[in-house]
Amino acid sequence: MDRSAAERVVKRDLDETTGIGRPISSRARMAQRTVEAYLKAGVRPRWMERIAEIDHSIAAQRQRLARAHRLLAAECDGDRALFAERWLAYVQRCRFDELNELIRQHNEWYPIERDLPMDLRTRDYVLINGRSYRREPLTPEWVLAQFPAA
Repeated sequence: MDRSAAERVVKRDLDETTGIGRPISSRARMAQRTVEAYLKAGVRPRWMERIAEIDHSIAAQRQRLARAHRLLAAECDGDRALFAERWLAYVQRCRFDELNELIRQHNEWYPIERDLPMDLRTRDYVLINGRSYRREPLTPEWVLAQFPAA
């Protein structure tokens, strides 16, 4: 059965014999959970690590695709129709499963981890610096928007 990220995390914290959650220590209950507290402790919150990992992975994919685009254009030696056909076939074979899973986790967990307030008018979480916190998954359409076949 495919479980959500939240269900997988909760399952790890259940007691094997009783199936009931382990009690949280009084020290853990009293600890202040703020970004500042995490940074003072020398530990980055998971949402910070995940965003950095997503941004680095997207940059690496862009570099890889730019190189492939350049090499294929050189191989086709100006034949636009051949380049378009081969580039579209290449793009359809590209897989971004791991990165898209990370993006899915980010979209699911970020508002909870950051304790984002809700906008009552839109019934969605508030925008951050005027932008949604959500990241779009990488798809063949994303690749073609970055590196057109024309």
